[in-house]
Amino acid sequence: MSNRPRRPAKPYRRPKRDPVRILAFEALRAVDERDAYANLVLPPLLRKAREAGELDTRDAALATELVYGTLRRQGTYDAIISECVDRPLRDVDPPVLDVLSLGAHQLLSTRIPQHAGVSATVELARVVLGDGRAKFVNAVLRKIAADDLDGWLDRVAPPYDEDAEEHLGIRHAHPRWVVSALWDSLGGGRAGMEDLLEADNERPEVTLVARPGRSTAQELLDDERVEGEALPGRWSPYAVRLAEGGEPGALQAVREGRAGVQDEGSQLVAIALANAPLEGGDRLWLDACAGPGGKAALLGALAAGRGAALLAAEKQPHRAGLVARALEGNPGPYEVVTADGTRPPWRPGAFDRVLVDVPCTGLGALRRRPEARWRRRPEDLEGFAPLQRDLLRQALRSVRVGGIVGYATCSPHLAETRAVVDDLLKESEAELLDARPLMPGIPALGEGPDVQLWPHLHGTDAMYLALLRRTG
Repeated sequence: MSNRPRRPAKPYRRPKRDPVRILAFEALRAVDERDAYANLVLPPLLRKAREAGELDTRDAALATELVYGTLRRQGTYDAIISECVDRPLRDVDPPVLDVLSLGAHQLLSTRIPQHAGVSATVELARVVLGDGRAKFVNAVLRKIAADDLDGWLDRVAPPYDEDAEEHLGIRHAHPRWVVSALWDSLGGGRAGMEDLLEADNERPEVTLVARPGRSTAQELLDDERVEGEALPGRWSPYAVRLAEGGEPGALQAVREGRAGVQDEGSQLVAIALANAPLEGGDRLWLDACAGPGGKAALLGALAAGRGAALLAAEKQPHRAGLVARALEGNPGPYEVVTADGTRPPWRPGAFDRVLVDVPCTGLGALRRRPEARWRRRPEDLEGFAPLQRDLLRQALRSVRVGGIVGYATCSPHLAETRAVVDDLLKESEAELLDARPLMPGIPALGEGPDVQLWPHLHGTDAMYLALLRRTG
């Protein structure tokens, strides 16, 4: 038996609480546990932390990057973490996996020094997981830190020549089925597809819309409360783009509801429908799926400028309330009703123009909702298909002969765009109009007569628009 004196045990060190990373972890848990969307969960968490004096502007920016960056590249990080653990990824507790993903993002995709990324993530693990699981996190992160992102991608992604879709999916953090669907719609070769996937992984600009008759783009550009640089929109005469960090709520016109936040692609859809050539009267317009109200507010303002009225219909009562709030103060006549567009309460042929922006998979807005790419499944298309056809069918019945229906989706998936329109053209007395001249000056709109916008080509969400004129 040795007489050597035992080393005294190290005193227990309480883990350091890092408000930035704790907030990021809480946001990721909400997305995972409650199927919440980060763009809805994160703002109240940031606001609460700011009010408590825990975060400054720089901290809030870091927390936002950690949350959105981790969610965007979740599939890529899963593939890398799988190489560093001794069990199937499904057997790793979800909170542990969230901490590992946060750590992987810091190590592989930010400028945070490796030692700081590891130590800060291990401290987070001690706070939210306990010391035992923090040791596991530490061991895994040290394996991840042994290589950079390019090195890991070379190891976990198959060669392009062997499996192009899986290669692009892992390298650019999109599920294989989404890569396949986007490629079918986009067409072309590898370069354009990689540009699209890269654009999906960039943080989109905040884009404002100045509602006609109530505000102007110039008013928004001239507002002294704009933080950072503000630029005119690329395509819409009502759009203003805010530099990163710009706060829309600081602008007076936004606070008063005379302007709002709206992607430029959504603005272009509303403008094209409003400007489509129409014979006969132009007195009553319908937005048949109006929630949450952005397009309805722009349509209402455009209708008012023509002396027309707008009916905005929304099935969900709480979303109908959002529509009413967006339209409040509209200069022309309007009404908001809670109604199902597939079982409309209005008489057939009542409207001159109808917009039906149908529920869809949202694959065109992956820049804004990065978690959606991992949440959606191919079978979701089967659930949306009957609804999309019913809504377009009723929209065509709701418009008068000679009137125009705009069918729009925030998805470029062919099953949600051309397939729906083609099916309804077979059973309805309607014809397609060429929508491209209604978006003058915008390049690469496709072969027509419908229009598909793209993030990498137009800087917008991947909005789709088909214009149909009822002929009988």
